[in-house]
Formats: sequence, structure tokens, C-alpha cells
Amino acid sequence: MSLLGPVPDAVDELVCSARGCRSEPSWGLLWNNPKLHTPERRKVWLSCDEHREHLSQYLGVRDFLRDVVPVDDLERVAPS
Repeated sequence: MSLLGPVPDAVDELVCSARGCRSEPSWGLLWNNPKLHTPERRKVWLSCDEHREHLSQYLGVRDFLRDVVPVDDLERVAPS
């Protein structure tokens, strides 16, 4: 485990992860599937205000949801 704790994956395109939604996200849903990822890995789904609860519930039912943070707190992928 990292000395600084889990670090979310960097995000690229800032668009809600809900199917069919193209809204600008306000939230980063940090999740981890322990069957696939190391304990410190944090995958990120982005969410607009409208879809935050739905996406959180989807991940929560599977016990994947680890945290919800403002999108401004997430690291961005460096432009190429």
C-alpha cells in the first residue's frame, strides 16, 4: 500500500459516466473491485449531480464504492 494512501486514477474527458449522459460532472466516484484491483487502486467514475445517487448505489450494492469527491479534487491526464 502507498505511504500516501489510495490515489485515484487521473481523469481525461470530463463527462458524466452515466449511460447516455453528456453533462459536465461535479463528482468523482472512487471505486475498487477487489477481485480485479490492488487494494490501493481507485478507479474513477465521473457524475453530474443528477446521476450521483444512481451511480453511487450501483457501486455500493457491489461493495465497490470507496469515496465520493468533488471533481475539482481529481488529477487530470496531462494533455499530449
